[in-house]
Amino acid sequence: MTKRKMIVVFLILLIVTNAIAFGLGSFTTLQLGNSIVVSKTDYEVLKKLQQDNEKLVTVRKAIDELYLREVDDEALREGQIRGMVAALDDPYSVYMSKSEYEEFNMETEGEYGGIGIIVTPGDDNLITVVSPIEDTPGERAGIKTGDKIIRVEGVDYFAETMDEAVSRMRGEPDTDVTITILRSNNGETETFDVTVTREIIKLVSVKSELLEGDIGYIRLTSFDVPTASDFLNHLNRLKMQGIKGIIIDVRNNPGGLMNVSTDIADELLGEATIVYTKDKNGKKDYIYSDDKHTDLPLVILVNEGSASASEILAGAIQDNGRGILIGTTTFGKGVVQRLRDLPDGSGIKLTVSEYFTPADKNIHGIGIEPDIIVELSEEAEGIGMDYLEQDNQLQRAIEELKKIIQE
Repeated sequence: MTKRKMIVVFLILLIVTNAIAFGLGSFTTLQLGNSIVVSKTDYEVLKKLQQDNEKLVTVRKAIDELYLREVDDEALREGQIRGMVAALDDPYSVYMSKSEYEEFNMETEGEYGGIGIIVTPGDDNLITVVSPIEDTPGERAGIKTGDKIIRVEGVDYFAETMDEAVSRMRGEPDTDVTITILRSNNGETETFDVTVTREIIKLVSVKSELLEGDIGYIRLTSFDVPTASDFLNHLNRLKMQGIKGIIIDVRNNPGGLMNVSTDIADELLGEATIVYTKDKNGKKDYIYSDDKHTDLPLVILVNEGSASASEILAGAIQDNGRGILIGTTTFGKGVVQRLRDLPDGSGIKLTVSEYFTPADKNIHGIGIEPDIIVELSEEAEGIGMDYLEQDNQLQRAIEELKKIIQE
C-alpha cells in the first residue's frame, strides 16, 4: 500500500470513528482502481469535525495554561456532555450522571428518598410543580400544582438546573429541606419558605374502593413499573364485588411510563387505536388495543395535574367514545422521551417523538378539555375518597355514572 493510500484510508477511518462517536450517520466511500475517493459530503463533515476538535483542544489548552484554580478532568468531561444535551433547549431532554441515573431508575421502580413532588421545567424558565404525590411530605406541607420552586436551601434554581434542584431535595429520611415557593393566586404572587421532612417515598400508585350504587373507584397516582398489574388486580377485585360502573381518577397524576398507560388503556378499550407517535422523520408508530376488554360504563377524572401518560389514557378513552372525562383541562405534555444507557452507568433522556390521540390531536402545551368541566370547590381540602364530602368533582362523576348505568 502506498503512503498516499495509507493516508486516505486513515482519513476514512477517522471519519467513520467520529461518525460513530458523534452519531453523524453513515458515510460513503468509493474505490476506483487504485484510488480511494471520499465523497464531497464526507469531506465537509471531516472538515467540520477537524474544526470542532481544534476548537476543543484550544479551549482545553487555554484552561490548562491560564485557569487560576485546579481543574477536575472528570468534571470537564461531564460538563461537555451535559452541555451538549442542554444545548438542545428541550426541558425534557437531559443528561444524568451515574448517581442521578440510578436515582431516576429507582423512582420508576416506586421507592426513593425525598419529599414526593413531581416537577417540570416551565415555559417561564422556572421549576414548576406538576403535582405533589398523594400522602407524601410534599402534599402534607401544602405544595400545590402550579407552584414554582425558585430556591432550595437558599440556592437559586431555574429550569435548566432542575436536575440539580431535584437531587438536592432528595436525601436521607428524617432530614429537613427548605424550599422557597413562588405561588400565583388570583393575579397576585407570594413567595414563602416551606420546610419539609424527607421520607422514604413508597409509591402506592393504585388505590380502590367500592362506592354507593355498586360503583368501583380506582385512583392512579402515577404510571410506574407495577402499576398496570396492580390496576388489573384492583379492577378484578371490584368486579368480583359486582360493580356496574367504574370511575378512574388520574387527577394530579403526573404520568410515568408510556407502556404502562397503554397497557391499562388496552384493558378498557375494545379493538381501537390507543395512541400514535411521530418522530423527526415523520415515521408513525401506532399502539392498538385488542377486542378483549372490560365492558363497564366508565368515567375518567382529570385536572391540570394530569400529565403525560395520564393524558394518553384520557385521550384514548375520550376519542374512542369509551367513557366521559370530568374535571378541568389537563397539563398538556405531548412529547415522548427515550432513555439511553451510557457505558459508565450514566444515561441520557431524549425527546424522540410527539404523540397524538386517536383523533389526531397533539395536546402539547394545550391539554385535553374534559367532556364535562367541573372546577374543584375552593373549600375542598383534598381530592379522592377521604374528601368525598368536599370533592365536588368526584361527586359529579358518581352522579354521571349513575345516569349511564340506569340507561
